[in-house]
Amino acid sequence: MTKILPEKIERVGIIGAGVIGGAWAAHFMRHGMRVKIYDPDPAAPAQFETRLQNTIMPTLEKLGMKTGASAANITFVSTLEQAVAAAQFVQENTPERLPIKIATLQAIDAAAPAETIIASSTSGYLMSEMAINLQHPERCVVAHPFNPVYLMPVVEVVAGPDTSDEAHQWAVDFYRYTGKQPLKLTKEVPGFVADRLMEAVLREALHMIDNDMATVEEIDMAVRYGPGLRWALMGPLTVLHLAGGEGGMAHCINQFGPSLAAPWTFLPAPELTDSLAQKVVDGCERLTENTPIAEMEAERDQLLIALLAMLEKSKLWHIGNRAEKATR
Repeated sequence: MTKILPEKIERVGIIGAGVIGGAWAAHFMRHGMRVKIYDPDPAAPAQFETRLQNTIMPTLEKLGMKTGASAANITFVSTLEQAVAAAQFVQENTPERLPIKIATLQAIDAAAPAETIIASSTSGYLMSEMAINLQHPERCVVAHPFNPVYLMPVVEVVAGPDTSDEAHQWAVDFYRYTGKQPLKLTKEVPGFVADRLMEAVLREALHMIDNDMATVEEIDMAVRYGPGLRWALMGPLTVLHLAGGEGGMAHCINQFGPSLAAPWTFLPAPELTDSLAQKVVDGCERLTENTPIAEMEAERDQLLIALLAMLEKSKLWHIGNRAEKATR
């Protein structure tokens, strides 16, 4: 297993240069690392360069580049082996197709140094499903990020059944060193924690849209100007803890328990019919007034920078971090 301290990593291999892989490459580059990327799509280098220069670099420059950081430190190579042969850390970002994930991890495992930790950016598969017949499954973890990766702090670092405790903790420490807020999970969760929570909200939204209870605009407004504001500062359970006053969560459950159960009736997922899908599409087009995606991405990034800077000064923002560290 790797003897290199997380803060000493200089060379990172990236497999897959799409939205997630390209963002990971930029994130590691910002921290002064040299990044080699392999993507079998011949169009990938040009597409990545356009996104890097037009969208990502302006954001990274506002965040602040670390010592030694330069876009010139990101290079594309022609084979997977070239990307990982000398890598001290590998981030895999191939499409969400299980056979592709299995084959890619096998190729990385065979080509990367035996001590190099390998992380998969999957959002749909467990390491127990992907790490089949690997020589070194003990060094593989899932690292499920949030988009945009170069800005959103959370990354769910999940151990597989064969992942060693040392490799798991090393990956957590490495992501934390690069400015992430890693969520260390020792038990595999289908769909992962954050996505399952988002999917629960989406299911309820689809039910209300399908039954003409609320429009896309009304649902987005309800979240943006209601719970979304509080969720930026604290999680949903802390919100309820405060709602209980001095009695905290215990009082909240005792006081509001029966009424809290009322919205649970919609939990099964509705059928995503063509009609429902069109309602959602039409609503999103109305909601965004057909504003170009690139323009909205740029504004989103600037708002996230300002929000993160503000939250960094908040005591509540850091409460969960202290609790996580206390369990280590």
